[in-house]
Amino acid sequence: MNNFWTLPHPRPAQGLFEPLIETPGLLVERIVSAGQVTPAGQWYDQARDEWVLLAQGQATLEYEGGRLLALNAGDSVLIPAHQRHRVVFTSREPPCIWLAIHGQLTLRP
Repeated sequence: MNNFWTLPHPRPAQGLFEPLIETPGLLVERIVSAGQVTPAGQWYDQARDEWVLLAQGQATLEYEGGRLLALNAGDSVLIPAHQRHRVVFTSREPPCIWLAIHGQLTLRP
């Protein structure tokens, strides 16, 4: 990938996870999704914090316990390590383009 906004053609049937920077303590990746969601009954339970920016599209996250978080282009969220969550909606048009940063993260006010 040379341009963050360039979409794969044809679009893959699965979500696309592209590492941009990877070190033992840090992963920066671009994620492209268009209608893909986390399968029913499955949860992400990650060992590291994850900060995500939804650069394009609309999406909805669900946290364990049922809380939903709707995201629009430009929205970001910090998901603490081991906060169980899943993706329950991603727009097809436009497709979602995410920037995700995984590591030991602290947001500044």
